[in-house]
Amino acid sequence: MFNRIPPVVKNLIIINAIMFAATYIIGSNYMYEKLALFFFESPLFKPYQLITHMFMHGDIWHILFNMYSLFIFGCVLEHVWGGKKFLLFYLVTGIGAALIHSGVMYLEAISLQNALEAGNIAANIKLTQLYTTPTVGASGAIYGLLLAYGMLFPNNVMQLIFPPVALKAKYFVLIFGALELLLGITNSGGSIAHFAHLGGMIFGYFLIMYWKKQNRMYY
Repeated sequence: MFNRIPPVVKNLIIINAIMFAATYIIGSNYMYEKLALFFFESPLFKPYQLITHMFMHGDIWHILFNMYSLFIFGCVLEHVWGGKKFLLFYLVTGIGAALIHSGVMYLEAISLQNALEAGNIAANIKLTQLYTTPTVGASGAIYGLLLAYGMLFPNNVMQLIFPPVALKAKYFVLIFGALELLLGITNSGGSIAHFAHLGGMIFGYFLIMYWKKQNRMYY
């Protein structure tokens, strides 16, 4: 079965698995400091982290969910687009997710700095956390793949395991997009980068629309 997985999806899964194992063998502190994504004004930030953070994961459930989703959507999309186009889409949506996430962090940093200048000492703790908290995971690219699947196969029925719900792909895209927007607004201090997920969908949408306009969707 593994041999039938298209090459780019297969190699992405292998790289993610190797990086996950290395995180535990070498140590999460070192791996996160070097390869996770940090706020661009943090002294820990390096430009290459815009890519490397996509191959880092927090725990076993995090990587299992992302790799399962990569397998489900990625196999279909790579067969449709071919390896080079699929890899381009995957990287663009992953980097786009990181850029949107960084933009939201920038707005949050401005708000915290204003609060600190106004005398809110507690804002200093949150600002420090903003500068030192790493972001990891392929979720932004995965949400981009979900968006692409919904746009290319809008009427295909998708079945969730939990909850056991079956809906057309286009409705799943709308529901997940709206949910990430709502959670991003109402749960800004949480540990999940909801705007990164939304960013992957946004960049994926514009890339697909560009390909359609250029009549380059399938080559």
